[in-house]
Amino acid sequence: MSFFDTVIDRRGSDSEKWRKYADQDILPLWVADMDFAAPPAVLAALHQRLEHGVLGYGGAWPSLTESVLTHLKNEYAWHIEPEWIVWLPGLVSGLNVACRSVDGDVVTAAPIYPPFLSAPHLSGRRLNRVDLACTGTRWHWDMAALQQATRPESRLFLLCHPHNPVGRCWSRDELLALAGHAEAHDLIVCSDEIHCGLILDEDKRHIPFASLSPAIAQRTITLMAPSKTFNIPGLGCAFAIIADPALRRRFERTMLGIVPHVNVLGLAACEAAFRDGGGWHRELIAYLRGNRDRVAAVMSGLPGIRMAPVEATYLAWLDIRDLKLEHPAAHFEAHGLGLSDGTAFGAPGWLRLNFGCPQTTLDEALRRFERACRAA
Repeated sequence: MSFFDTVIDRRGSDSEKWRKYADQDILPLWVADMDFAAPPAVLAALHQRLEHGVLGYGGAWPSLTESVLTHLKNEYAWHIEPEWIVWLPGLVSGLNVACRSVDGDVVTAAPIYPPFLSAPHLSGRRLNRVDLACTGTRWHWDMAALQQATRPESRLFLLCHPHNPVGRCWSRDELLALAGHAEAHDLIVCSDEIHCGLILDEDKRHIPFASLSPAIAQRTITLMAPSKTFNIPGLGCAFAIIADPALRRRFERTMLGIVPHVNVLGLAACEAAFRDGGGWHRELIAYLRGNRDRVAAVMSGLPGIRMAPVEATYLAWLDIRDLKLEHPAAHFEAHGLGLSDGTAFGAPGWLRLNFGCPQTTLDEALRRFERACRAA
């Protein structure tokens, strides 16, 4: 029995994911929060930190910084300097700070994680949205459409890499095309790489956007966190990596008086995850790969359902438009399954399914999904 087969009862807990349907027989497979316990090394580090007894304001310490540098070097052959790191209480904060730090219009591509669509508006910026292209079931960039959406006033490009919700691990050629576009239009790129540790295809690897070249690094804000990979989002710990000193100063000035200190337990968990979580992570990827294949097998046998291959993340992006449902998420909730409605991602008629859960939970969810499709 795998560590990840253990079913942990989260009903009645502080879980946002499970409390949404607290008194209903609905399995929640919506928000990007896995139903697995954190790595034992992380839990041990948290116990050790609590035993210290004092939970005052905290900041990064040398071994924590070194764990980040070593992790990036070992996993992605990316060498960064310690001063490039700006600690954040969450990646969404980073998206909003980036929008406020760069004057001008914002460009991004949909479907996309909802804060990409809200952060520009909350920051008083105009958003120019381009749609990703989908040929068959493969998502890719429409560079002509991106060119058209990029106006003379555009200054910031929000990139989701790997992409949530379509599950693409962008290739080097795709990233180089985007880098060329950014250079041609003098765009700062804010690259959300929170799912970088969740590459499921064995023949693919994550390439940090800023690692493409020193010149690209100078125009990039990279956002990362251990939260998705090691399932510790509730600990509120993320970081930006910004090589250009002037851009970093603008980013840090924008944070002043608005962005709080990072959770000290989150900092401790981050170091433990990056330093000692490798074995747990390898087992997780193998387990998620099996879950992905279970979902894909079921979806391939259902009429009216299309699912793109999931190269990265633990999120399946489902095209259910052929079912002709007026309220797709509500229909599946009525059949005992809570999924994310594509409307929030800029894509009505689609659903996002989180398969980061024990196989027994997933199998029951897939049975409910099939019943809901038959009843459509």
